[in-house]
Amino acid sequence: MSALMRLGQLWAALRAKVTPAERALVQQLLASHEYPLFERMPLYDQRHCLDVYTTLVTAGEQDAELLRLALYHDTGKVDRQGRPVSLIWYGIAVVWKQLAPRFYAWAAQKPRWWCRSIYRYAHHGPLGADLAAEAGCSATIVATIRHYHDDAPTGLAARLRWADDQH
Repeated sequence: MSALMRLGQLWAALRAKVTPAERALVQQLLASHEYPLFERMPLYDQRHCLDVYTTLVTAGEQDAELLRLALYHDTGKVDRQGRPVSLIWYGIAVVWKQLAPRFYAWAAQKPRWWCRSIYRYAHHGPLGADLAAEAGCSATIVATIRHYHDDAPTGLAARLRWADDQH
């Protein structure tokens, strides 16, 4: 992803909004056990998830589970105490991943106190899958969230990854 696209993502995150109509749509689409997974995310991640959902809908996606999980696929970026990966740590992760991949990989290995956010950023798929499982989501949803950042995702995970990569 180019630096210009990354700057565009930062600008969009800083200006992120979710309209009342969009929030009502999310409440309508998600089951009562799924909605808290959307709500726990910061506004910039909620906006991103809505954009991924819209990309899937526009592409003609009709799988109801995939469309729902698109709305909370990044829930793992928020820790169990409700602390999200901040935009500053997003930026650090992106820069390290691009310019110092070995250091990024080392920092992402375990949740060290000084870079817990890098660990969370790097492992948000499996962390989010655990949260989805605990919330009572289907095995299909849990597996899709767990694997959409794999090197070669398949099935629903590949379709989610495609839409996620558009944003």
